[in-house]
This record gives sequence, structure tokens and C-alpha cells, in this order.
Amino acid sequence: MPPSLTIYFIVEPPDYQLMACYLAASIREQFGKAVKLVGYCPEQKLDSVQADVKQALRLMDVDLRGFATEGRFDPPYPHGNKLLATLEPRDTDFSCFMDSDILCLRPNRVENIVREGHVTLSKAASMNWAPQSIWDRIYATCGMELPSERFKLMKQRKGQERVPYFSSGLFSFPERHRNAEGLTFPQVWMQVAQRIDADPDLPKKRPYLDQMSMPLAIRKAGLDWNLLGDEQHFILGGRERGKPLPTDREIFTVHYRIWDIVKETGLSRQAKDMLERHAGVRRLAQFSKQH
Repeated sequence: MPPSLTIYFIVEPPDYQLMACYLAASIREQFGKAVKLVGYCPEQKLDSVQADVKQALRLMDVDLRGFATEGRFDPPYPHGNKLLATLEPRDTDFSCFMDSDILCLRPNRVENIVREGHVTLSKAASMNWAPQSIWDRIYATCGMELPSERFKLMKQRKGQERVPYFSSGLFSFPERHRNAEGLTFPQVWMQVAQRIDADPDLPKKRPYLDQMSMPLAIRKAGLDWNLLGDEQHFILGGRERGKPLPTDREIFTVHYRIWDIVKETGLSRQAKDMLERHAGVRRLAQFSKQH
């Protein structure tokens, strides 16, 4: 038996609620009923989620839940919603967060995206927002030593290897793991993020706080990182926007950022087909026309 897994994501009006429906349909298509799905919406926006979105999520067996965001980051930090959602309780062996602007394209298995004792995730595509020297300050702020490991980032073609830096767009972790202090990975991640956030001399904390705190949180939680291949988290757009998907390997999951890129890559029909199979409509507006 594979380990039990919850895949969770953000369902937030106006845009992320629509993307979340296509994501949920693609997960159901490629993972089947083997996984639990939870969509999280900031509690103050829960009543604003469209009725047709709620219906689509019900049909796809997605549990829509609210979570508190007010006053939890100062100043407010919308990117932190994934961190706050990660803190919410779930009852499976593992949980996997996926950004709402993701599509699963091929049949997949839980075992491909989880690993005991590890946070499973991919390298970040790039890190152009700060020099590598910023890591000295980040680790010092948290009383930790720099890791010895170095690697090239996902889209890096030349230059020196970098301090480990990861995408927070897709990651999984063991829910039942506790570190020496008895804390879960989500609790440690929030703790580390708040400590970094409190350093007035660290730049670029908005919007990069989630990703700059991730590698420190993994190690402080007593876990290691398990790197996914690009095939399990393929970043579309950027300098390679307009190029077709590679044909020399199987791409399981794409991260598209904006819907125009889905169209340009020729994936919009597949996305709509999956929504139709699992929610009964190709476009959410069709729900309104049925009544």
C-alpha cells in the first residue's frame, strides 16, 4: 500500500479559485481517488468563492476549508498563505502543496512525490533577486551554519553552483515527523520564517520569505531534501516561453503561472478535457447555464 497523501492548494477569489479547479481536475485524472484533496481559502474570502467553483470542487471531492490570515504576518504577506495553509492539520502520512497554477499531465504515483524523512521538492528556477552573499546573513540570523551542498538551479545554464534554494510551488513532507523539540515541519517553517522576517536588515523578504526560509526549515526540522527531477515540476515561461514541451522525456507536472502560457504550450484542451471528465463542464460558467 502506498503512503496516504493529501494534496492541498489555495482556492482564493478571483483568479486562484478558477486555476484551482483545473488543478484539482488534473490531480484526480493523474492520481485518481488515491489522494485526498483540500482547497484552502482565506477565511475572510470564503463567502466570495463563486458558487460554480464550490460545485466543481464538491464534484471532484475537494474539501474546501477556510484558514486565518489576518495579523499573522506584519506587513501582510499574501505569498505566506501557502505557509499558513501548511500549518493547518491533516490526517494523512504525507501532505503535498501545489501552487494553484499547476497542471498534472500524466498518470502518476504517490511514491514518486514523497519520501520518508525528507521534504520532497525541486530546485528553484533562478535566484536573480539577491547575491549569494545574502545566505550568510540569513543563516546567521537563524543561528545556523551554511550547508556544504551546492548545485546549479533549475534554469541555470552557466556560472558557479549555488547555495541550496528551492521552489515552494510544489513540495511534500511527512506529517507525523517531529524534530528534537517535538515540532512538525510546518511549525518549524513558520518559526524560521518569522525569525527571518524580524531581521530589519534583510532585504527582499517580500515576496521571497517563503523560499528563503525553506532550506533552513528543512534542516532545523531534522529532515533532508529530496530533489524532484524537472519532469515532476516543469516550470513554463521565462526565457523559454514559446517553446514546446520537451519530447525526449515524460513531463508529469507543469507550473504555468498565467493561462496564456497554457494556451501557447497547447495544453488548454487537455486541461478542459480533464475538468469535463471530473466536474462535468469544460468552463465553470457552464454550471450557471445549467440552471
